[in-house]
Amino acid sequence: MFQNLNLPPGVAAPPTSATFIAFTEGPACDKNGDVYFTDIVNNRILKLDPATGRYSTFREPSGRANGLLFDAQGRLLACEGNEFCPNDGNRRVTRTDLKTGNIEVLIDRWEGKRLNAPNDIAACSNGQLFFTDPCYFDRTTMELDHESVYRIDPNGKVTRVLTQPQIQRPNGVALSPDERTLYVVDSCPVAGGHRKIWAFDLAQDGTLSSQSLVIDFAPGRGGDGMCVDSQGTLYIAAGVSRARNPHETNDVQPGVYAVRPDGKVLGRIPVYEDVITNCTWGGADLKTLYITAGKTLYHVQVDVPGWVVHRK
Repeated sequence: MFQNLNLPPGVAAPPTSATFIAFTEGPACDKNGDVYFTDIVNNRILKLDPATGRYSTFREPSGRANGLLFDAQGRLLACEGNEFCPNDGNRRVTRTDLKTGNIEVLIDRWEGKRLNAPNDIAACSNGQLFFTDPCYFDRTTMELDHESVYRIDPNGKVTRVLTQPQIQRPNGVALSPDERTLYVVDSCPVAGGHRKIWAFDLAQDGTLSSQSLVIDFAPGRGGDGMCVDSQGTLYIAAGVSRARNPHETNDVQPGVYAVRPDGKVLGRIPVYEDVITNCTWGGADLKTLYITAGKTLYHVQVDVPGWVVHRK
């Protein structure tokens, strides 16, 4: 009775979003189990206490913070971007000591020009950081003529390690548990643009080599954020229920895709909300996967524990 119904008379098209009330991104769990995640639209970082189910505002304004991560010492890294309202995007990467509240700016410019919109970050146990710097919104704000991946060394030195033509538009970034592989989401929302996940060999000095393809989601919406479990399986937030533009299809349904490093898809954790953005590990045993999508923070239990650098 309720299958395959057409639109009612007088209704020309399905509804579309009139406005955002939230756009969740960048989840990260501290060692105590609290979940930090960003609400880019409302320019804030929120914190969830899983024991009570209550959340509070950790920082507002956040500088349009997007991806979050805890480094090996348990300090909160934040990619402060430029989405939705470029006038108050800080366009920088910061590190917060949760014990003191001190906020340290790690980088805000490259060769004298402002960064585009730092998006996501990965942290090594030796203190090296890798972050992506695409531009997905107002491209007239770009001072740089490239969208790149950078490495920040423990001494503060910054090196650009990936740029065009190796990648088109870098988004999510993650490490393998042995820290010998760096994974980069290459998601370029134009006709024929990449929807790929790349793997790069990572040397101890932070140099990258041997680019290889893990998976290509084209022509659907490709990956956004991702995390990796303790066995090396990638969990990639990807897909969309309804194509938003001519450059994508709904062939890739929204969810978290479990993908082995050799590209074999093990399955999909369905998330029926657009747009699914990112995921991370939490819980006492790292068997809780937290997922940000649309206005919601989800969680699901898994059998294989995740991997995060501050809880090795």
